[in-house]
Amino acid sequence: MDVLGKALLDYQHGKYIEDITTYMSMQGYEDEIIDSIALPYLFRSYDAMPMLEQQALNLCHGAVLDVGCGAGSHSLYLQEKRFEVTALDYSKGAIQTCTQRGIKKAIQANIFEFNNPQFDTLLLLMNGIGIAEKLKNLKPLLQHLKSLLLERGQILIDSSDIRYMFDEEDENDTLLLNDDNYYGEVQFKIEYQQEESELFGWLYVDFDTLKKVAISADLYCELVRNGQNNDYLARLTHCKCK
Repeated sequence: MDVLGKALLDYQHGKYIEDITTYMSMQGYEDEIIDSIALPYLFRSYDAMPMLEQQALNLCHGAVLDVGCGAGSHSLYLQEKRFEVTALDYSKGAIQTCTQRGIKKAIQANIFEFNNPQFDTLLLLMNGIGIAEKLKNLKPLLQHLKSLLLERGQILIDSSDIRYMFDEEDENDTLLLNDDNYYGEVQFKIEYQQEESELFGWLYVDFDTLKKVAISADLYCELVRNGQNNDYLARLTHCKCK
């Protein structure tokens, strides 16, 4: 069930009556954490984007692949700046929304099944790296993303270190820090107009862990900037050690 796609299309068609409700479960929390995603935020302009997103867009060069494009706000901005941009999302409704907003090239596909090595920049914003679901899947994902890059290409990723959500005693618990129980592994489901998605995994990764995994995938990883809410922007490129 394409719950996200339905919500995006409703907003695109002027049928905005409610936001998306999110339910998150994570290690150390007995109850679900309930929050919401305001639909207008997914259609925001460049000026309304967080600082890290703006900087990522300013760093783009060449042909760009916007992975997990959602409503296509990043792709639309880049297209308006005359970039050759491809918007990609697994959600059919998201891609229909992108097309209706005027994005010229929008593709519905699973990133793991997308094989077209022709990009100078890969964007994974709004914690797009979360599609790895678990820490053990992060290296294969980075290796696949690397295969889509041209020689001087770059991967721009923002994510968050969610360690702050745990009590101090939990922070020192090795069960939260090993590869089998990494504290950034959470589970989500979303609800819109009484329709619920299936439960899906999502990964938040701290920068030091991202850098370690990137090195193991033969990628150079640099911190571009820290945000104001335990988040950061990172840039990955082909390894400079060769």
